[in-house]
Amino acid sequence: MTPSKTLLALTVLLSASALAAPVTITYWQYDYASKVTEMNALIKKFEAQNPDITVKQETFPYDAFNQKVASSVPTGQGPDVVNLYYGWLPQYLAGGFLQPLPEKDFPTAKIESSYAPMVKVSKYNGHYYALPIAVRTLALFYNKDLFKQAGIAQAPHTWDQFVQDAQKIVKGTAPRYTTLGFGIQPDGQDYHVLREVLVRQYGGQPYSKDGKTVTYNSDAGVKAMTFYTNLMTKQKLGVPNFFPGNNSYRDAFIAGKVGMIVDGSFAINTISTAAKFNWGVTPLPVLSQGGQRANFGSFWANGITKNATGDKLAASVKFLKFLSSEDTQRDWLKNVGEIPASRKLSSDPALRSDPVFGPFVYSLPFAYSTVFVDEAGQRKAWVDAINTVLLQGGDPATALKKAASDEQKILDGFYKK
Repeated sequence: MTPSKTLLALTVLLSASALAAPVTITYWQYDYASKVTEMNALIKKFEAQNPDITVKQETFPYDAFNQKVASSVPTGQGPDVVNLYYGWLPQYLAGGFLQPLPEKDFPTAKIESSYAPMVKVSKYNGHYYALPIAVRTLALFYNKDLFKQAGIAQAPHTWDQFVQDAQKIVKGTAPRYTTLGFGIQPDGQDYHVLREVLVRQYGGQPYSKDGKTVTYNSDAGVKAMTFYTNLMTKQKLGVPNFFPGNNSYRDAFIAGKVGMIVDGSFAINTISTAAKFNWGVTPLPVLSQGGQRANFGSFWANGITKNATGDKLAASVKFLKFLSSEDTQRDWLKNVGEIPASRKLSSDPALRSDPVFGPFVYSLPFAYSTVFVDEAGQRKAWVDAINTVLLQGGDPATALKKAASDEQKILDGFYKK
């Protein structure tokens, strides 16, 4: 072979070796319209930057999601990268579904210096298993038009003001309301408010520091349960399931039939798109001016399953880095309406002063993230207890005691394994 042919052959060989073998990875998330649409756009952007990687997105209904993961991943099927609620992590780790994020690609020190503090709940035995694009807190959405019609000048700062304002807005009588003062919905975000906000504002703690013991069955817990259930039973501000469907409270608010609801920052996009009236957002009320503030912080995170190995693992790491980037977090804020997980981005003065996003960002320093070992079961314990009071006329203290007992059994069952 002549020198020129040898050089040409070597060039071709080097060029071929520089090209990674094409690889396809699968991404799963639950079926939430704005998130699915945004992820489709992000995948196109990622694939343009990484032409050797194809990402296939698959979605499933929320209620079926965990079962699909549990039945697929152990058999070597399903996703390489999975989107999961942070509260599911103990279950996912117990099931062996996830692998630790590689330290060289996702250094622990960098994660903890650059992400919101609540992200630490995705760290187990010294390893991070998932990272979010965004984080969430709760705030009070209110209908400015209904406030104006009722002669209310500003959003409430205290819970007493909240009750007074809601009473001015509500129209009709139970069960035939035409307009609610407050969109009460235990299985919406309300049980989080009761557990993480009201219990703390009344001077209690919902759980022990290690998260293994229920501590809300206390005087503070009874006061919190009584206050919340009184919103329906005594103050007559509304009823659960005013509209049909899983998002009854939010749909009723969007329809202009509710004065106020408590919802997460993830609802901003839906409400801003669908509501045909003037609305605003304000931080959750306190018991008294200058009183203790508290909030519930949560997030959906992306993790790499045990099935991702070899080239699929390398591609999954690249994809997760892309999803965790500041550029992606900015896009997510714009198109989904969730607060960036990055401390730097969430500290942006423009974001902190934004009339819609500002109240959610303001709440980040005092937002608590409960570590669930069985999110669905623990939610049911709370919702069943609340409904015992609202729908069956039960005693708040007795209902709270039952919730504490049921949830403690769940915690004991998990931690004793």
